[in-house]
Amino acid sequence: MTLAWILFYLPIVTSAVNQLVLRRNPVVPYVATAASALCFLISLVLLGREGEVGFNWATIGDLNIRIALKLDQLSTGMMVIVTGVGLLVHVFSLAYMREDKAVNRYFSGLGLFMFSMTGIVLSANFIMMFIFWELVGLSSYLLISHWYHKNSAADAAKKAFLCNRLGDFSFMIGVLLLWGITGHLTFEGLREWADGGGVAAAPAGVLGAAVLCIFGGAMGKSAQVPLHVWLPDAMEGPTPASALIHAATMVAAGVYMLFRLQLSIGSDAFDNFAGTTIAWIGGITALLAALMATQQDDIKRILAYSTLSQLGYMIMAVGLLAGEAGMFHLYTHAWFKALLFLGAGAVIFACHHQQNIWKMGGLCGRMPITSATFAAGTAALVAIPYVTSGFYSKEEILAAAYSGSTALFAIAVVVAFLTAFYMTRAFVVAFLGKSRSDDASHAREVKPVMWVPLAILAVLSLISAFLTGPLNAYRPHEASLIIVAASVVSLALGLAAGFFLYRGKNKDPLNIPAFRERLYFDGIYDNVIVRYFQDATAAIVHFLDEFLINGLLAGGAARASQGFGNLFRRLHGGSLQAYSFAFGLGVLLVIYFTVFF
Repeated sequence: MTLAWILFYLPIVTSAVNQLVLRRNPVVPYVATAASALCFLISLVLLGREGEVGFNWATIGDLNIRIALKLDQLSTGMMVIVTGVGLLVHVFSLAYMREDKAVNRYFSGLGLFMFSMTGIVLSANFIMMFIFWELVGLSSYLLISHWYHKNSAADAAKKAFLCNRLGDFSFMIGVLLLWGITGHLTFEGLREWADGGGVAAAPAGVLGAAVLCIFGGAMGKSAQVPLHVWLPDAMEGPTPASALIHAATMVAAGVYMLFRLQLSIGSDAFDNFAGTTIAWIGGITALLAALMATQQDDIKRILAYSTLSQLGYMIMAVGLLAGEAGMFHLYTHAWFKALLFLGAGAVIFACHHQQNIWKMGGLCGRMPITSATFAAGTAALVAIPYVTSGFYSKEEILAAAYSGSTALFAIAVVVAFLTAFYMTRAFVVAFLGKSRSDDASHAREVKPVMWVPLAILAVLSLISAFLTGPLNAYRPHEASLIIVAASVVSLALGLAAGFFLYRGKNKDPLNIPAFRERLYFDGIYDNVIVRYFQDATAAIVHFLDEFLINGLLAGGAARASQGFGNLFRRLHGGSLQAYSFAFGLGVLLVIYFTVFF
């Protein structure tokens, strides 16, 4: 189990050394990359191992809080995803961030992020998980605001931090409720409680409320409606960091945590209004995000809304009591979404940081390797049947929806159509046709240090469904004819609509303001919640602070003290007559109180 502790501590130790000791040394990126490679190798060695190791951190009455690492098929499989994608992001960043003035700070931030996610994945109890849950929020804030001199980046980081605080507060309440119901905070303890009939004996309403409150934490981290608004804006950070956030770390944490809870207390705890609510929030998020993606022009924002939509798929599966399907999709999605984001980064890098797809075009001839790998990632995301890994994991979610809810199955099929449509739109506009700008016309293939990670991810996008994943016993299997037919028809219609509608176009033939403006969620938040609630609350707090606390309480006490001080200063002015008068007055008062009281 020593390897587990090395895997746990190595990222933070490397990050601390890079930031505090080697801060201005050009070796920092290579030290960070070497550490991430070692973490990946350790994760491969630990894959499939079982056990738990830890130490007591604090004892409060009967509550014993431990820092403990839990190794099982789920956690070790997830660590392969986290460290594998993390390693490729580090390698890609060596070239992408080479000219950045704060490159050492960036790589230190990556190390802190990896440590945070490692803590979440290997946690053996909810207390430890919550600590690292908060640390992931801090890490994402630092990476999103890496270029903090840009107002857009600073605002995006602040939005991510605030949205996640709302979810985290719900998460904390849910954990406390669960502790009150079960008396356990460790995953093993929760499993024993559930196996002993605890779920049947617990009040269904209270247990369902606890599950939903914990799900609130997943809504923040995995960006589910209505806490989804931070994720598209998080694109203001460096593109490789976006790949890490979207593929295998922060946004995956919510799905992972929810499935870990489902494994611990059993699916029966979700088989009520809690599971239904979770499934519908996931389905609605998948649909709304896919609709918004159809009208975005920034290549990174298209992929961001795609991530939102796919996360909705995963959350829906957990709510439908098919958490294995959700985790299976998380596993395959990690590889092809990392590929798409890093591929977008290569395109942005080659096009002199141009991100608008309508100012690209003709990149297939100029960037053949990047184009081919991006096409592979697109094929996996739209789920080309029996060729890509995305097909098998998506079919499992469709099967769960088909068995659980006709309405959610219909939503899932529509989302499949929209996914094929907006990804075909992005590929046709950005990679096919003629160049639409000087930036695109001068684009050239990136160096091997950037395209080699793309090639590796492209292969994994095609075959990862057949490799050992987070659940060793889980393997793709044949779906029913109805599900396959619905999947194939939606795919064909989406590909055809995207290709024929956007082939040879120089501007978007569709103009749907509601989708382009993100269904006005951000406008509602800014103009209603912020203006009428946040600003009104700030005004009230300002009034209480200035007039009540400062003016009456603190200020009044200060003025009273000053007045008494002036009085006593006058009595101690050194005048013999004043002292005699005070002495005589005191004697009279003593006699008066002695005689009459």
